Amino acid sequence: MEAVLDDYANAVHYERGHLNPDEHQADPDDKASTYTLTNVVPQVREFSASAWKLQETALALTPAPRLVAASVSDSFRDCGQFFYMSTVPRGIRGVRLRKICQRYGDRPRYATLYDGSRRLPLYSAYTFKKSDGRTRADTPWMYEPQLASGDEGGDMKVLPPADDPAPLIEESQAVLVDYVDAIEYERGTLHPDLHQATIDDKASTYTLTNVVPMATDFLDASWRPYMDAIRRRLNNFCRGKSYVVTGATVSGASLRRGNDNRLSIPKHLWLAYCCPRYDRNSPYEVRFMFPSYGGYARNEQMDHEVVEVPLKILERFLKSQTDVDQNVAIFYKDCVSENTTKKRRRDLT
Repeated sequence: MEAVLDDYANAVHYERGHLNPDEHQADPDDKASTYTLTNVVPQVREFSASAWKLQETALALTPAPRLVAASVSDSFRDCGQFFYMSTVPRGIRGVRLRKICQRYGDRPRYATLYDGSRRLPLYSAYTFKKSDGRTRADTPWMYEPQLASGDEGGDMKVLPPADDPAPLIEESQAVLVDYVDAIEYERGTLHPDLHQATIDDKASTYTLTNVVPMATDFLDASWRPYMDAIRRRLNNFCRGKSYVVTGATVSGASLRRGNDNRLSIPKHLWLAYCCPRYDRNSPYEVRFMFPSYGGYARNEQMDHEVVEVPLKILERFLKSQTDVDQNVAIFYKDCVSENTTKKRRRDLT
């Protein structure tokens, strides 16, 4: 049963009051739609004419709040597209963990699990784009503003000069001066720019929340060539989207500045990729590395050759490291063919 006009005929102290008032609409049709008795309740006349009308008018005149995209939170819900089947790697532990949707140019570009206590990214997850392998040497280094302050915007920003670091930034994450006296180490990106194609996607990798201290010889002789080998392999033999997770295991060593342990130095670097749709006619020496494969190496000046292994063996290796659970899993169901798996959205919390 619905209200009718006769119900208000003898209601001396009450009148018809809208829940959704026409003052809150702009279009004539939207205004007209509020005049239905299913949007009406009996309101005391004095209440309707004074306090409630003023509240409706104030709300109508109040400007809408500016929405700031959250890049740092306790969830990867806003950047699940960078994980295979929208499923986050399981079993990677840390202290003061923050989940960063790395935003550049007002768009999320990839995802990073960041350990705030060590000022160290534990992994970055991204979708590989076919590229020619060129790098962006002219891109300035950036930082994550929402690690420093929740009131900041979501896009990464250019770091202040090395001789004038902002205290909030310096406390929450790595800054350029941390690497000034690191003779044996240099900035190494987990998500490398040569795995992206567009200028903006490449530029977004130049943030220190995507960087770990890498031994110079290891980076030059082992890790960079390995990243390029992965680029060429996925360029040539992956026929669909490629999901990549690149991470670091934790050691007890740190880069120091003065008396402070500033940045943890990774013990190993590791990578895993998932390409559900690949060239099944590729040569045997490549075909067995699909749909998924991985690799790891010691972050040392010597004995740093990359060991390439199947995904399960990589996960078994990670289980032997600190801060990794025994139920570690990098990809949903170990990455299976896109043609035989029904996609399901998983919990990203």
